[in-house]
Amino acid sequence: MSRSLSSLNSGLIWAGAGISASAIVVGTWIAPLGWQQGLLAIVLGHLLGGILFFAAGFIGAKTGKNAMQTVQISFGKGSVFFSLANVLQLIGWTAIMIYTGAEISNALSLALWDLSAFSLWACVLGVLIILWLFSGSNQVGKLKLFTLIAMFVLTLWLSLKVLNGQNQIAASGNMPFSTAVELATIMPLSWLPLVSDYTSKAKKPLAATLSASIGYLITSAWMYALGLGMVLFTGQSEIAPMLLLTGMSLVGIIVMILSTVTTTFLDAYSAGVSASNISTKLKETPTAIAVTLIGTVLALSLPVTQYENFLLLIGSVFAPMIAVQIADFFVLRRTESQQNMDWLAFGLWFIGFMLYHGLSYSNVHLPLGLTIPVMLVIFVTTVIVRKVTK
Repeated sequence: MSRSLSSLNSGLIWAGAGISASAIVVGTWIAPLGWQQGLLAIVLGHLLGGILFFAAGFIGAKTGKNAMQTVQISFGKGSVFFSLANVLQLIGWTAIMIYTGAEISNALSLALWDLSAFSLWACVLGVLIILWLFSGSNQVGKLKLFTLIAMFVLTLWLSLKVLNGQNQIAASGNMPFSTAVELATIMPLSWLPLVSDYTSKAKKPLAATLSASIGYLITSAWMYALGLGMVLFTGQSEIAPMLLLTGMSLVGIIVMILSTVTTTFLDAYSAGVSASNISTKLKETPTAIAVTLIGTVLALSLPVTQYENFLLLIGSVFAPMIAVQIADFFVLRRTESQQNMDWLAFGLWFIGFMLYHGLSYSNVHLPLGLTIPVMLVIFVTTVIVRKVTK
């Protein structure tokens, strides 16, 4: 695999991934905590998730392996299971992103031109994502750079408008702080099965992984805070009315299209990479295009408006997985892929999966949410069990 990704490009790619409508939406859910507590939860959750994001990305950068190939280091043939789970979550994310982008664009076009065209917007987004796939996964050309700069400037303008609003909604306090931390942690966590697909191509492993982590965490936390501020300072819980309120109707459509395409492109591309780990007959680009088409169809046929449970499911699957990987790579110094199924690693993952759901269904609220405590348990258990059974 060629090492062609510069640290600058790595940071730009992931900064663009962090600017998304879905992150703004999740940020609005945290409004019951109020501004100070909500912002603290967002920052804390992203810092915790960011450490995991960096760890996952660095494994790929150091070994030159893509995300699912790094999973083979710990799980061997069990990586096929996680590849399938990753493809399914990425289809889900593709549908969510296209639906959200099309819904907001449709609301704006309806207000601007009395044009209701949700299906048209969804199809436009699907086509643009496919075109983006053909432009390459690890380079930031002039068009992509212009897109990223435009997104940054327009989002900054929207943020200033939001912060100049008057506080209209007081904190209700009906959301546990730990739940908000969990929601903030899971967004970077959802990228763990993808990040090495990009950092594995880095010229400078450490620098590229750091720039990717910093770029993503800053913009993702920013989007969360923007969603939080929208509710608290303007009384708006929907993105489209907020854009209309700030006079960013037409510009808002452009921002939604650009942010949806740049983020969903990463989902579709990595779905293709994961699929190739399931079978060598599944090629990256054709599979990525298929995932985009499936996501578009799902967006057209399903109302993808609430996805909190989807986020929590992602956490339950991939948090224990990366805990085993971190223990194996950073503590036990495993770097080579295994050819056989590692049932011990899979058993440790399953314990983590069940522990996560057991705590969740018991309505337990730990100070830092469920993800980090479950990961710590599996991390320590993996180190002990591996050394005992060596």
